[in-house]
Order: sequence, then C-alpha cells, then structure tokens
Amino acid sequence: MKKDFTILGIESTCDETSAALLKGGKVLLSNVIYSQIEEHKKYHGVVPELASRAHAAKIATVIAEALQDNPIDCVAFASGPGLPGGLMVGRVAAETLAAYKNVPLIGVNHLEGHLFACDFQNGEVQNRLQFPLIALVVSGGHTELWYVKNYGQYKVLGKTRDDAAGEAFDKVAKLLGLAYPGGPQVSAQALQGRRDAIAFPRPLLPGTWEFSFSGIKTAVSYYLRDHQQVNVPDVCASFETAMVDTLVTKTLQAADKYKVRYVAVGGGVAANSLLRQTLQEQAAKRGKTVYFVDRKLSSDNAAMIALAAYKKLEYAQTTGKPLRANIDINPNMKVRSW
Repeated sequence: MKKDFTILGIESTCDETSAALLKGGKVLLSNVIYSQIEEHKKYHGVVPELASRAHAAKIATVIAEALQDNPIDCVAFASGPGLPGGLMVGRVAAETLAAYKNVPLIGVNHLEGHLFACDFQNGEVQNRLQFPLIALVVSGGHTELWYVKNYGQYKVLGKTRDDAAGEAFDKVAKLLGLAYPGGPQVSAQALQGRRDAIAFPRPLLPGTWEFSFSGIKTAVSYYLRDHQQVNVPDVCASFETAMVDTLVTKTLQAADKYKVRYVAVGGGVAANSLLRQTLQEQAAKRGKTVYFVDRKLSSDNAAMIALAAYKKLEYAQTTGKPLRANIDINPNMKVRSW
C-alpha cells in the first residue's frame, strides 16, 4: 500500500452512527460520531427499529463531515456483529460510496475494532500492542476473553452466557431509577458509597473462561425488593465492585494460564475508572502490562473500523494470502483468525 493510503471507516452496529478517515494506517484525519442516546433514553435501552431509522437519517451527513472532500482509497464498514437494521444501513452506504469513488470495499468485525482501538493514542496509531496478549472486549453488548497471538490471530476463550457487562450496568441503573446510559450513572453514585456495604456475588464460573452477569443483576433486584430503605450509593458501589472483581479476576487468571505479559481492554466498559485502576494495579503486581483504549475511543466509533480494515489489508499484502472482503452482514458474526 502507498504511504498515504486512506480508508474511510463506517460504524453503525448499534446506536452510534460514525465515519472516520485514516491516512497511512497512522493519522486519524476525522472521526465523526452521532450518538443516539436521546432517542433511546426514555426506553432505558436501545430500540432496534429506532436505531435503524436514526442511522438512515444521519449516515449521509456523518460521512460527508468525515470526508471533507478528501480522496480515499478504500471504504470499510462494520459488517457484524450488531443489530441487523443498523448493519444494513452501514453496508448500503459503504457499498454506494465505494462504487461512486471506484475504490475497494471491505467489511470488518466490529469486535476486532474494539481491540485495535487500543493502538490509538492522542489521535494517532502508535502500534503499542505487544503480543501475545489476553484481550478483554467488554461493552454494552459483548463481554469476551481472547488469546491473541498477533493481529488477526485469535482464540476465543470465553463469552458471556447471558447479559454483557454494560447491559448489566444499564439494567441495574434502571432498577435504581437512574438515567440511561446506566454505566456512568452507577459509577458516579458509587463514588459516594461503600464498596463493601453489600455482598453481591462474584460469578467466576470456575473451570471456564465464560461470564454470567444476570445473577448479579438479580441479586440487586432481590436486595431492592427486600429492603424498604435503600442507600443508592452503597448499592452502586457494591455492585460495581462485584462486576469489576469478576472481570479483573478472570482476565488475569487467563493471562497467568497462557503465560502472557500483556493485556488489552477495549469496549465501552473499558472507560470505567474502577476497572482501569483495579486491573492496572493487580496486573502490575504480577509483572504484566495493560493497554486500555483511550476513553474517547472506547464507545463504538469508525476510527477503530478503519484501523481494523487497514490491518487486514496490510496482512494480506505482507503474507500474500487472499483478503476476505466480508461484505455480507452477519448480526451474529464471530471472531475468527484471518
């Protein structure tokens, strides 16, 4: 690829409509994000039909703002996993633009994007990830642990059996009457509470690398049912601590088991301050390094999609292996090695 090879990335898997321009696999020229929080706030969660309509209404404007008349060499979009309607809007927009500009079209895995987003720092790709590593991809829709040998070389160790971590935060916030999105609201309340006030369970599921957060949510629900007077900050602090303890314990157990020194954490929940602090501190005691995604790129964004596409193109060019375009959308797409 030429040094100034420029990719337009498009992200529309859930409730952010985003387009970004990445030049030379390094410089982020733009990263425009339209958030649908206001559309979904009163429902305390994402409504797929509303999300699809919002993507359709905003995607042309978002792409135009990201492009700013810059030339492009490729169009990339998130082809899965995600909500079917949003994925289709992203594909149609990407396919139309690629045809109009007469450039290649490539679909990438949204979850890979969350991992690769850890390579961004201060608006540029620093390629700071070191391999092999354990990746924790933790967001509103996904909670997964991977063993990553290199870019594009993965082994999925475990996933959530029910609620994702971010989903559990949102549901607990709703139980407590807090605003949507729930994660930041719970964390803000937790700063005023005692983290050992309530003994919520830690579902470690010994013998597996899988997660299950529905039980913690249910435990909060039962606690609220059984107590007429509730200290909301104490509930939030105790719940958040149980969630973080579970994520940190299983992630570092995997790092120990696979004898790796490096951990990468991407996805919306990676912005959680307690998770960042706890994992950094406990990893340091084990002589391990943790790479957290920058907070501003932790939620869904097109910068990570553009970078994932660049890495795939670079891999194909370096190895001589055929590139999988992956332009068919797949709401249940799994992470697979290239």
